[in-house]
Amino acid sequence: MAVHAFFHAVSVFGHELVNVGWTFLGLALLLHGLKLVLRAIAWRSILVAAYPDHRIRLRTTLGAYVAGVGVNSIAPARSGDLVKLYLVRARIPGAKIATLAPTLVAETAFDAVVAGGLMIWALAIGVLPTRQVYEKLPTVEWRFFFRHMEATGIALAVLAIVIVVAIVWARGHIERFFDRIRQGFAVFSQPRRLLFGVVVPQALSWVLRIATLYCFLRAFHIQASIHYALLAQVVDSLATLFPATPGGAGTKQGLIVYVFRGKAVSTAALLAFSVGMNIAIVVCNVVIGLVAMGLMARTFSWRALFPAQPADEEPANA
Repeated sequence: MAVHAFFHAVSVFGHELVNVGWTFLGLALLLHGLKLVLRAIAWRSILVAAYPDHRIRLRTTLGAYVAGVGVNSIAPARSGDLVKLYLVRARIPGAKIATLAPTLVAETAFDAVVAGGLMIWALAIGVLPTRQVYEKLPTVEWRFFFRHMEATGIALAVLAIVIVVAIVWARGHIERFFDRIRQGFAVFSQPRRLLFGVVVPQALSWVLRIATLYCFLRAFHIQASIHYALLAQVVDSLATLFPATPGGAGTKQGLIVYVFRGKAVSTAALLAFSVGMNIAIVVCNVVIGLVAMGLMARTFSWRALFPAQPADEEPANA
């Protein structure tokens, strides 16, 4: 259904293409690019905190970051994050995935706070989908487990025993593993770097994000205001929570029509805005991502990165 909604929106966008304001579209993409630079600056601060004895260049972090963003735009399930980790790992001697992966989690911490605040605001003003809408979403069926309580209890007990034995057997490995995870979150123990190196650039990136949406609204001749830009951001955040399709294609189009219901905006204009913005950002991300990947990895295929990746060391060295 999400893909069908996206292609329907594409057909609407085709009819509205002649009315696009190209000046505001170009400004929106420029602001989007500046936002990515600020995000890379914040990630570099997190990496420097995790690996203080290594020189980590901004161009390395920026290249890896935009390459990952480019892959995320065309591949589902955040596949681009693996690209970010691979490209950075290749340029930090001795870097481990167990440390690098938490840096990406740390990089989204501020986003979670801001996005959570926007969700609360959207719930407070009653624009998010109601319980009836959520009931139409697929859910996990739990009745089987309640109908077979005894078998479920035995299976859980066996699983618990296996986990305990595994933990005792691998205690030394696990301790080293968690040490490396803590290393990835080292920036949280450095308040000054956290504030000026992470929070400030990410706060600025959110300002640019809202400004980008404002410009896209102007480009597609929708009444532009901070309120409408924030609503569009809520849609984007919701689509990001369920990355079933690249860039949230389809999901965003359905949500934006729902969130903007009752506003003085036609459905055709909303669909043209949503799919037009989606296509413009995807193309921008893919182009700069391919350039970054080509410069850093000498390949334009993100799938080609991983077969060439050296095999990980034994768990004790992971």
